[in-house]
Amino acid sequence: MIRSAETSGLVTLINVFTVEPVNQQRLVDLLIRATDGVVNRVPGFISSTLHRSIDGTKVTMYAQWRSAEDYQAMRENPGPLPLLQEALTFATFEPGMYEIVRTFKPAS
Repeated sequence: MIRSAETSGLVTLINVFTVEPVNQQRLVDLLIRATDGVVNRVPGFISSTLHRSIDGTKVTMYAQWRSAEDYQAMRENPGPLPLLQEALTFATFEPGMYEIVRTFKPAS
């Protein structure tokens, strides 16, 4: 496994939500509110990127955390919970926790 000093120990979450196209923007809005309002203030949060599929059926959140423990502490934070619970009333959720193996950049 190839890891750099700057990514060593980081945890990456790739969460894929499946949604009806009519609800894609609603889900995007909820995830923005949860992340920008609370999650990004939790200790250990590094960054996140929100993606939406062109066909309208998926929303994916890529997030990096300092550790799995920091991520778990956020999950126990009551702040974003109502927004995430609302999202699950109209979307399904497939979470995944990963570690970075290697990052590729354009060849010089």
